Amino acid sequence: MSELKILKLNEIKKRINLNKVISDQEEGFIAFSKGNAIIPPVGYLHFVKPPGDCHIKYGAIKGDDIFVIKVASGFYDNPKLGIPSSSGVMIALSAKTGEVKALLQDEGHLTDIRTAVAGLIVAKNLAPKRVKAIGIIGSGIQARLQLELLKHFTDCKDVHVWGLHIDEAEVYKKEMEFKEYNVTVAQSVKEVCDNCNLIVTTTPARKFLVNADWIQPGTHITAVGADAEGKQEIDPLVFKKADIRVVDSREQCVDHGETCHAIRKGLVQESDLVELGQIIADASLGRKDDQQITIADLTGVAVQDIQIVKSVLT
Repeated sequence: MSELKILKLNEIKKRINLNKVISDQEEGFIAFSKGNAIIPPVGYLHFVKPPGDCHIKYGAIKGDDIFVIKVASGFYDNPKLGIPSSSGVMIALSAKTGEVKALLQDEGHLTDIRTAVAGLIVAKNLAPKRVKAIGIIGSGIQARLQLELLKHFTDCKDVHVWGLHIDEAEVYKKEMEFKEYNVTVAQSVKEVCDNCNLIVTTTPARKFLVNADWIQPGTHITAVGADAEGKQEIDPLVFKKADIRVVDSREQCVDHGETCHAIRKGLVQESDLVELGQIIADASLGRKDDQQITIADLTGVAVQDIQIVKSVLT
């Protein structure tokens, strides 16, 4: 049996090459949509007191030397305790022998990075060419990372943020202004929608925050928060209003993503959905002009975890 490789967070961060992560993630999404990945249903635990959840995602890409099991948790009151809201670990196993090859004690960091990279990939394919302002709904880790990675797509520095808690939004403003963004703390979600044509939602909300009537022509929305049953950030009517509706996994999003609410109300059909991997492989499936309304539902797919583990280990 070969020696088990154990990587802690500091070493993992040193090994991250963002350009490689982006290209590897794109390849992973394409492989998934072409049916070249084995991705079982997500394992999920929901906690009420304190509020939190835990996802178990695992899978393999056909022909790879390894497969990956990932455990990631998010406990939303953790910042009050002075600790991050997310944590986790990824395990790489041999696809030939089943031996554990590597343990990545990433504390949730790799999940955060691959999720933000997915947002960047979505923006590259769906956001309008001219971004007048970026809207961020939420003020946690993803609210930060999604914005920071968007600099690889747009030079826009004007940001409107709305948070579930105003004090957290003010902290977000100070941090992002230190990174040379021009941040306005919005008093309502409508205010964000009125001013922005690229919007990212990153909250654990369980009732929708973004109303369809507020979405202007030419707007793109990346919905990140609704990654489990019961979560919802977007009015289902937005899906009916949208010209292009993208999902990372059709099966997952119809089951427990933002999309499921629109499907259950009969506002859209599965045939109306395009997978992200399909759009990456065929750009003609993406945005046609700056007047279209587009939305992407990201529930997080195990293929992303496989690819980011490979990025770190190679």
